[in-house]
Amino acid sequence: MIVAITSTGNSLESFIDPRFGRCSYFVFYNTETKESVFQPNPFKDNDEGVGVDVVEWIATFSCSKIVSGQFGMKIKPLLDESRIQLILVNDPELTIRQIINLLDH
Repeated sequence: MIVAITSTGNSLESFIDPRFGRCSYFVFYNTETKESVFQPNPFKDNDEGVGVDVVEWIATFSCSKIVSGQFGMKIKPLLDESRIQLILVNDPELTIRQIINLLDH
């Protein structure tokens, strides 16, 4: 299963980015192979429609879940349509490594 995690940077020691559409990076974590791939968010500086563009882009990675600190109102229906589960994490001090460890248990 592929899980997308919003990240402030491109390392496992980076923190979860609370912003979904405007996060700096996405980490695509494969729960089967344990591989993490960091991708810069290509839409973070767009003026409008960022969340919609990000959901469409993430769907191309065959993600099953997205972990972030917050999501806009328009995002949940789009994720439901794409059959992607939304996971809210309200602790901005969690690192990507810690989130991955939680996903593995």
